[in-house]
Amino acid sequence: MTAVRHVAGQAGGASRVAAKVVSDRAAGEAYVASVCFKHGPPRLLGVEVEYTVHYAEDPRRPLNPRHLARALGPHAPRTLVPDSPAQALPAGSPLTLEPGGQVEISALPQESLRELERVVSADLTYLTDLLARAGFALGETGIDPHRPPTRLLTTERYATMERRFAPMGPGGVTMMCSTAGLQVCVDSGEEGGLAQRWAAVHALGPPLLAIFANSRYHAGRDTGFASARWHAVLGTERARTFAAGPTADPPAGWASRIMDTPLMLVRREDAPWDAPDGLTFADWVAGRGAAGLLDPPTEADLAYHLTTMFTPVRPHGYLEVRYLDAQPRGRWLYPVALLSALLADPSTVDEVLAVCEPVLGAWERAARAGLADERIAAVARKVADLGCGALPATGLPGERIDEIGEGVQRLVHAGRGRST
Repeated sequence: MTAVRHVAGQAGGASRVAAKVVSDRAAGEAYVASVCFKHGPPRLLGVEVEYTVHYAEDPRRPLNPRHLARALGPHAPRTLVPDSPAQALPAGSPLTLEPGGQVEISALPQESLRELERVVSADLTYLTDLLARAGFALGETGIDPHRPPTRLLTTERYATMERRFAPMGPGGVTMMCSTAGLQVCVDSGEEGGLAQRWAAVHALGPPLLAIFANSRYHAGRDTGFASARWHAVLGTERARTFAAGPTADPPAGWASRIMDTPLMLVRREDAPWDAPDGLTFADWVAGRGAAGLLDPPTEADLAYHLTTMFTPVRPHGYLEVRYLDAQPRGRWLYPVALLSALLADPSTVDEVLAVCEPVLGAWERAARAGLADERIAAVARKVADLGCGALPATGLPGERIDEIGEGVQRLVHAGRGRST
């Protein structure tokens, strides 16, 4: 059975979407498991780099969307300029914007870290120069150190998110409009090793978050958090952000969680997208409660529901690692290379799980104290040693491996002197 629905797109345009109705919970879970986890030898690597944007002469000045649109020219995303050609950057990376005007380069996946570095570095240099010619500069931390959060993009999705998060405190609008992350995308791997790989990318979260945390200062004040960015994420809606625990069957666990997560929004053509309070996707499928006021959900609705999860690791057919603060432009490769090295070999993954066991689930401690927490710092040192020793597996040139290894070790040991 299929249904045809008119759905308003994120940029405000309407598109006709034909999609299969989700008939029951089992069908929904099967769909989620199939699209979120793809199996095969780890081969591709991707990265998304985000940066806050500032006026170079006064980084505290509020961003004017018209100025930013003019600066980006034909590369302006349609969320900012609806009739823009939205051209990719010269090396092929799409350019998008976050709600507060943060720029995001989403590099196409590559078969080698060396090629990924070439593509991202070329597009990042181009974008930096493009913005500089218009009087803008990119930030270098995971949160805006100068300005309070202000939403620039007027899409229905972001307006709905802001309304939903407002009663929960400032975390939601801060996450949306003031933060910038570095997201690493790695293949899920072979089916037989998926549970171990899934566990490892989560286990690495607290120590890697602490090593690369740089977002303590926000809107002109000291927040007291090593990563105020991740603290903002945790301050939104727990159902969307809590980290998954180890499990023998990650696809089944994730699929069940998605069905039981409350809807953040329901796309409508001529009405606000606010979702009925407390209605889960499973409720919608079963027609329970306020779901009786909605059309039956389709796979397109379920696919969109997946995009409203903000977990530290989010499966998209690959594993999207989302817990890292944005890094200075000259150091974006450091965490990407380290994570790639740590996951390159099953035996290294085994060591990761053993080394990280003392700080499993310590997300809030890592965000608050970073490497000032001695237990996290001790694990971070072991993770850094293990990862730096495995860097030759990335295929990078020897001098680049030396640079990254030395840089990571400097961060780890400098972090021991930080305090909260």
